[in-house]
Amino acid sequence: MNKSTLALAVAVGVLAQQAGAAGFIEDSKATLGLRNFYINTDNRDGTASPSRNEEWGQGFDLRFISGYTQGTVGFGIDAIGLLGVRLDSGGGTNGNVAANGSPGTAYGGTVFPSESNGQAVDNFSSLGLTAKAKISQTELKLGTLQPKNPVIVTNDGRLLPQTWQGGQITSGEIKDLTLVGGQIEAVKGRNSSNNENLSINGASPRTANSNKFIYAGGDYKITKDLTAQYYYGNLEDFYKQHFLGLVHNWAIGPGVLKSDLRYFNSSDDGKNGTDPLYYSTGNYSSTANGKGKVDNNLYSGLFLYSVAGHTFGGGYQVSNGSSDFPWLNQGDGSSNYTITDMQIQKFGRAGEKTWQARYSYDFAKVGLPGLTAGMVYLRGDGIDTNRVSATVPAGNNSTEWERDLTVAYVVPEGPLKNVGFMWKNATWRTDIPGVRSQDENRLILSYSIPLL
Repeated sequence: MNKSTLALAVAVGVLAQQAGAAGFIEDSKATLGLRNFYINTDNRDGTASPSRNEEWGQGFDLRFISGYTQGTVGFGIDAIGLLGVRLDSGGGTNGNVAANGSPGTAYGGTVFPSESNGQAVDNFSSLGLTAKAKISQTELKLGTLQPKNPVIVTNDGRLLPQTWQGGQITSGEIKDLTLVGGQIEAVKGRNSSNNENLSINGASPRTANSNKFIYAGGDYKITKDLTAQYYYGNLEDFYKQHFLGLVHNWAIGPGVLKSDLRYFNSSDDGKNGTDPLYYSTGNYSSTANGKGKVDNNLYSGLFLYSVAGHTFGGGYQVSNGSSDFPWLNQGDGSSNYTITDMQIQKFGRAGEKTWQARYSYDFAKVGLPGLTAGMVYLRGDGIDTNRVSATVPAGNNSTEWERDLTVAYVVPEGPLKNVGFMWKNATWRTDIPGVRSQDENRLILSYSIPLL
């Protein structure tokens, strides 16, 4: 039994003795989230398999969040139960079956885990428990977590969300300052029922991994409109990462201008500096295959002006150094805290410089509450590439672009109140040697039922 599991068992035992205390039940909440999810990805411009990924399923997300027992130290427990049911994934389109019908090498398909033959399972499920304790404005959690901060971001882009195993402490004892620290030991992917060790893109799958990611940082409200951030993350034997951020809201005329400035400094740690199995992608100074130790500085700025339902935006990002931008990525779907984390791509490759334009509109301003639409366009160039063949040398002038469209509607009233519909369409094109462009559509129907 590892340390976090033992601590969770002890905390649950203490809690069981006090579960009847006032506050634990009265402040508890339970909800059932329903998500019907369809995805279709069309891989274009080339012959590498597969040419099409397609899956459709129904997800159930049951959550219980307790209150706290009374006393100087309050105790509580949270639970999350996840179930995904396959509705369609036939014809080898789940993203983990090779062209000849043999199993693929991925952890799972686009949405569902895979059987030993590479085909999607009929259903998958998991249960996560979190023991918690609170003193004043400081809260400790042990067990299943879903953190979201600049150095670790929980992905919720498929049928079921990603979850992590570990501990986290959050403190708001000092006015206008929020402090967070934690350690993660394992992750359960959005297409998995099992906990896996941690890794990064480029490392040898299931061979090079770690069971220790520590993080700490804080947000400080300098004024009501200006927030400064610092965070640190360290994935043992892979990378160390520092983050600085500044967010400012400025009322200009009838609208508000939001400025979001971010800087990441990432460097190698432990085996990543010497062992090829632990190497990151994008390092073309170390090996011919474009892998090497982590070495990246990423700068970005995003500016959004909102007025009368309209939001206009633009941004720019530079990825310097001799490797791609690193983040927690086991190869089964992940998110990071960059302004370029889009539906298909991340735009954080070595040498890449990316500009973007955004626009969204809230139709409540014209009498259609619940209806929103948005568009994002990004273009990156200066991408470093490795030597593909004798006639295709290494270079630093590859490009990529992506256009994302989103239309969403949440029923505002009536018997279908809070039922949500969403269509997400993305087009990604690139001239990176050996890489296929993509078109993708997602259709999502969601609803949340309060149970307690």
